[in-house]
Amino acid sequence: MSLELDAEQVAFTFKGGMLPLTVIELASGNIERIEAQLSGKISQSPAFFQHTPVVIGLERLPDEPLALDQLCAMLRRHRLLPVAVRGGNDAIKQSAWALGIGWFPPQEGRAQPVVEPVPVAPLPEEAPPLELRSGRIFRGTVRSGQQVSAPRGDLVVVGAVNAGAEILAAGSIHVYGPLRGRALAGIHGDQDAAVFCHELDAELLSVAGNYKRLEDIPPDLLGKSVQVRMVEDQLEISAFEPLRV
Repeated sequence: MSLELDAEQVAFTFKGGMLPLTVIELASGNIERIEAQLSGKISQSPAFFQHTPVVIGLERLPDEPLALDQLCAMLRRHRLLPVAVRGGNDAIKQSAWALGIGWFPPQEGRAQPVVEPVPVAPLPEEAPPLELRSGRIFRGTVRSGQQVSAPRGDLVVVGAVNAGAEILAAGSIHVYGPLRGRALAGIHGDQDAAVFCHELDAELLSVAGNYKRLEDIPPDLLGKSVQVRMVEDQLEISAFEPLRV
Protein backbone atom coordinates (compact mmCIF):
# COMPACT_ATOMS: atom_id res chain seq x y z
CA MET A 1 0.00 0.00 0.00
CA SER A 2 1.57 3.29 -1.08
CA LEU A 3 1.47 6.25 1.29
CA GLU A 4 2.81 8.71 -1.27
CA LEU A 5 0.60 11.73 -1.87
CA ASP A 6 0.25 13.96 -4.86
CA ALA A 7 1.37 17.54 -4.39
CA GLU A 8 -2.26 18.70 -4.23
CA GLN A 9 -2.96 16.28 -1.34
CA VAL A 10 -0.05 17.33 0.88
CA ALA A 11 -1.38 19.29 3.85
CA PHE A 12 1.91 19.81 5.71
CA THR A 13 5.60 18.95 5.80
CA PHE A 14 8.01 18.51 8.71
CA LYS A 15 11.08 20.73 8.69
CA GLY A 16 13.92 21.12 11.13
CA GLY A 17 14.66 24.67 12.15
CA MET A 18 16.51 26.85 14.62
CA LEU A 19 13.96 29.27 16.02
CA PRO A 20 14.90 32.21 18.28
CA LEU A 21 13.73 31.38 21.81
CA THR A 22 14.40 33.14 25.08
CA VAL A 23 15.62 30.86 27.89
CA ILE A 24 14.82 31.83 31.49
CA GLU A 25 17.58 30.14 33.50
CA LEU A 26 16.34 29.49 37.04
CA ALA A 27 18.67 29.78 40.01
CA SER A 28 15.78 29.45 42.49
CA GLY A 29 12.49 27.59 42.62
CA ASN A 30 10.83 30.28 44.75
CA ILE A 31 7.96 31.59 42.60
CA GLU A 32 7.65 34.86 44.56
CA ARG A 33 11.35 35.67 44.11
CA ILE A 34 11.18 34.84 40.42
CA GLU A 35 8.09 37.02 39.92
CA ALA A 36 9.59 39.96 41.81
CA GLN A 37 12.70 39.95 39.60
CA LEU A 38 10.65 39.38 36.44
CA SER A 39 8.39 42.34 37.22
CA GLY A 40 11.43 44.58 37.40
CA LYS A 41 12.73 43.33 34.06
CA ILE A 42 9.37 43.81 32.35
CA SER A 43 9.06 47.37 33.65
CA GLN A 44 12.35 48.20 31.89
CA SER A 45 11.30 47.01 28.43
CA PRO A 46 7.68 45.79 28.30
CA ALA A 47 7.59 45.33 24.51
CA PHE A 48 10.46 42.87 24.64
CA PHE A 49 8.49 40.49 26.89
CA GLN A 50 5.10 40.84 25.19
CA HIS A 51 3.96 37.34 24.07
CA THR A 52 7.55 36.07 24.00
CA PRO A 53 7.96 32.26 23.86
CA VAL A 54 10.29 31.08 26.61
CA VAL A 55 12.08 27.86 27.52
CA ILE A 56 12.49 27.25 31.27
CA GLY A 57 16.10 26.21 31.89
CA LEU A 58 16.71 24.14 35.02
CA GLU A 59 20.41 23.23 34.66
CA ARG A 60 21.41 25.80 37.28
CA LEU A 61 18.50 25.16 39.64
CA PRO A 62 19.56 23.70 43.00
CA ASP A 63 18.03 20.41 44.06
CA GLU A 64 14.82 21.90 45.44
CA PRO A 65 11.12 21.46 44.67
CA LEU A 66 9.67 23.42 41.76
CA ALA A 67 5.93 23.99 41.31
CA LEU A 68 6.04 23.99 37.51
CA ASP A 69 2.31 24.59 37.15
CA GLN A 70 2.49 27.71 39.35
CA LEU A 71 5.58 28.94 37.52
CA CYS A 72 3.91 28.59 34.09
CA ALA A 73 0.76 30.32 35.34
CA MET A 74 2.85 33.21 36.68
CA LEU A 75 4.74 33.57 33.39
CA ARG A 76 1.48 33.68 31.45
CA ARG A 77 0.13 36.38 33.77
CA HIS A 78 3.10 38.46 32.67
CA ARG A 79 2.36 37.68 28.99
CA LEU A 80 5.25 35.27 28.55
CA LEU A 81 4.50 32.00 26.78
CA PRO A 82 6.24 28.94 28.29
CA VAL A 83 6.73 26.43 25.48
CA ALA A 84 9.15 23.91 26.99
CA VAL A 85 11.34 22.93 29.94
CA ARG A 86 15.04 22.12 29.59
CA GLY A 87 16.52 19.84 32.23
CA GLY A 88 15.08 18.64 35.51
CA ASN A 89 14.24 15.20 36.85
CA ASP A 90 11.65 12.72 35.65
CA ALA A 91 8.93 14.31 37.78
CA ILE A 92 9.56 17.66 36.08
CA LYS A 93 9.44 15.97 32.69
CA GLN A 94 6.06 14.38 33.49
CA SER A 95 4.74 17.72 34.82
CA ALA A 96 5.78 19.48 31.64
CA TRP A 97 3.99 16.97 29.47
CA ALA A 98 0.89 17.15 31.69
CA LEU A 99 0.87 20.95 31.21
CA GLY A 100 1.03 20.54 27.44
CA ILE A 101 4.55 21.92 26.98
CA GLY A 102 7.69 20.23 25.71
CA TRP A 103 10.76 18.90 27.51
CA PHE A 104 14.41 18.99 26.41
CA PRO A 105 17.28 17.13 28.06
CA PRO A 106 19.81 19.30 29.90
CA GLN A 107 22.76 20.68 27.96
CA GLU A 108 25.36 18.64 29.77
CA GLY A 109 29.01 19.29 29.15
CA ARG A 110 28.42 22.82 27.85
CA ALA A 111 29.18 25.77 30.04
CA GLN A 112 26.34 28.25 29.87
CA PRO A 113 27.47 31.87 29.95
CA VAL A 114 25.94 34.00 32.68
CA VAL A 115 25.25 37.48 31.30
CA GLU A 116 24.29 40.19 33.74
CA PRO A 117 22.01 42.66 31.93
CA VAL A 118 22.71 46.36 32.27
CA PRO A 119 19.94 47.90 34.42
CA VAL A 120 17.84 50.55 32.69
CA ALA A 121 17.12 53.21 35.27
CA PRO A 122 14.06 55.45 34.86
CA LEU A 123 14.75 59.06 34.05
CA PRO A 124 14.46 61.52 36.96
CA GLU A 125 11.47 63.84 37.03
CA GLU A 126 13.61 66.82 36.04
CA ALA A 127 15.63 65.24 33.26
CA PRO A 128 18.21 67.37 31.43
CA PRO A 129 17.41 68.41 27.85
CA LEU A 130 17.73 65.62 25.32
CA GLU A 131 20.76 67.21 23.65
CA LEU A 132 22.65 67.09 26.99
CA ARG A 133 21.98 63.45 27.73
CA SER A 134 24.90 61.11 27.29
CA GLY A 135 24.76 58.34 24.70
CA ARG A 136 26.90 55.24 24.32
CA ILE A 137 29.09 53.73 21.62
CA PHE A 138 29.57 49.96 21.71
CA ARG A 139 32.27 48.49 19.48
CA GLY A 140 32.14 44.79 18.68
CA THR A 141 29.53 42.05 18.46
CA VAL A 142 26.58 41.99 20.86
CA ARG A 143 26.35 38.27 21.45
CA SER A 144 23.35 36.04 22.12
CA GLY A 145 22.12 36.50 25.68
CA GLN A 146 23.90 39.85 26.06
CA GLN A 147 22.14 43.16 26.72
CA VAL A 148 23.61 46.56 25.90
CA SER A 149 21.78 49.76 26.83
CA ALA A 150 22.02 53.54 26.73
CA PRO A 151 19.50 54.58 29.41
CA ARG A 152 19.97 58.34 28.87
CA GLY A 153 20.65 58.84 25.16
CA ASP A 154 21.37 57.23 21.80
CA LEU A 155 23.12 53.90 21.35
CA VAL A 156 25.59 53.32 18.52
CA VAL A 157 26.71 49.74 17.84
CA VAL A 158 29.74 49.46 15.57
CA GLY A 159 29.35 45.77 14.80
CA ALA A 160 26.72 43.07 14.65
CA VAL A 161 23.83 42.30 17.00
CA ASN A 162 23.40 38.53 17.08
CA ALA A 163 20.11 36.63 17.42
CA GLY A 164 19.16 36.37 21.09
CA ALA A 165 20.88 39.67 21.97
CA GLU A 166 19.06 42.81 23.11
CA ILE A 167 19.95 46.48 22.68
CA LEU A 168 18.01 49.33 24.31
CA ALA A 169 18.21 53.11 24.29
CA ALA A 170 16.34 56.08 25.69
CA GLY A 171 16.94 57.74 22.33
CA SER A 172 17.68 56.29 18.91
CA ILE A 173 19.66 53.17 18.00
CA HIS A 174 22.24 53.02 15.18
CA VAL A 175 23.67 49.64 14.18
CA TYR A 176 26.58 49.67 11.73
CA GLY A 177 26.28 46.01 10.90
CA PRO A 178 23.69 43.18 10.84
CA LEU A 179 20.83 43.50 13.33
CA ARG A 180 19.52 40.00 14.13
CA GLY A 181 18.50 40.39 17.78
CA ARG A 182 16.05 42.75 19.49
CA ALA A 183 16.31 46.54 19.29
CA LEU A 184 14.19 48.78 21.54
CA ALA A 185 14.50 52.55 21.08
CA GLY A 186 12.70 55.25 23.04
CA ILE A 187 12.36 53.00 26.09
CA HIS A 188 11.17 55.93 28.20
CA GLY A 189 8.44 56.84 25.70
CA ASP A 190 10.32 59.10 23.26
CA GLN A 191 8.30 58.77 20.04
CA ASP A 192 10.88 60.79 18.09
CA ALA A 193 13.40 57.99 18.60
CA ALA A 194 14.24 55.65 15.73
CA VAL A 195 16.23 52.54 14.83
CA PHE A 196 18.73 52.59 11.96
CA CYS A 197 20.66 49.53 10.80
CA HIS A 198 22.78 48.46 7.85
CA GLU A 199 21.34 44.94 7.53
CA LEU A 200 17.90 44.08 8.92
CA ASP A 201 17.02 40.62 10.20
CA ALA A 202 15.74 41.57 13.67
CA GLU A 203 13.73 39.35 15.99
CA LEU A 204 11.95 42.41 17.39
CA LEU A 205 11.93 46.15 16.69
CA SER A 206 10.39 48.67 19.06
CA VAL A 207 10.03 52.44 19.34
CA ALA A 208 8.37 53.89 22.47
CA GLY A 209 6.69 50.56 23.24
CA ASN A 210 5.31 50.01 19.73
CA TYR A 211 6.85 46.91 18.24
CA LYS A 212 7.02 44.54 15.28
CA ARG A 213 8.40 41.01 15.22
CA LEU A 214 10.40 39.36 12.44
CA GLU A 215 7.28 37.88 10.87
CA ASP A 216 5.75 41.39 10.64
CA ILE A 217 8.65 42.84 8.63
CA PRO A 218 8.09 43.08 4.84
CA PRO A 219 10.31 40.41 3.23
CA ASP A 220 11.70 42.87 0.69
CA LEU A 221 13.31 44.86 3.53
CA LEU A 222 15.16 41.94 5.09
CA GLY A 223 18.90 42.23 4.64
CA LYS A 224 18.57 45.89 3.67
CA SER A 225 19.56 49.18 5.30
CA VAL A 226 16.42 50.49 7.00
CA GLN A 227 15.03 53.06 9.37
CA VAL A 228 12.31 52.31 11.90
CA ARG A 229 10.28 55.24 13.27
CA MET A 230 6.86 56.35 14.38
CA VAL A 231 4.69 57.90 11.65
CA GLU A 232 1.19 59.00 12.64
CA ASP A 233 1.20 56.75 15.70
CA GLN A 234 2.22 53.71 13.64
CA LEU A 235 5.58 51.97 13.58
CA GLU A 236 6.94 52.28 10.06
CA ILE A 237 9.88 50.36 8.57
CA SER A 238 11.34 51.76 5.36
CA ALA A 239 14.50 51.52 3.30
CA PHE A 240 17.13 53.99 4.43
CA GLU A 241 18.61 56.10 1.69
CA PRO A 242 21.28 58.55 2.92
CA LEU A 243 20.74 62.11 1.72
CA ARG A 244 23.07 63.21 -1.06
CA VAL A 245 24.24 66.81 -1.08
